[in-house]
Amino acid sequence: MGYSRAVVQGDWCFVSGVTGYDYTTMSMPGDASLQTRNCFATIRSVLGEAGFEMSDIARVQYTVVSRDLVADIRPELEAALGDIRPAATMVIAGLIEPDMKIEIEVTAFRG
Repeated sequence: MGYSRAVVQGDWCFVSGVTGYDYTTMSMPGDASLQTRNCFATIRSVLGEAGFEMSDIARVQYTVVSRDLVADIRPELEAALGDIRPAATMVIAGLIEPDMKIEIEVTAFRG
């Protein structure tokens, strides 16, 4: 299966779904809010490497394993994107690994 963490097409950057893995400790925290924070740390890093900023995010899709987690992750979503106000979709669905609680995919535009 082909995979890229992100693909840049002109002024667009398409970031693949990012899970809450903590690359500094090489572990997946059990807490949904920490996983969300880690997702945004990875997204911020990937966008920066591609020449984009968080404020360039135009669309976001959240996949969360349970609606019961929404209250837990909301503060992290607001901290990362509250002033940016991208078009957003939240889906409740299972993820590939049982310890994953959230996956976040973004599309950025810097035009």
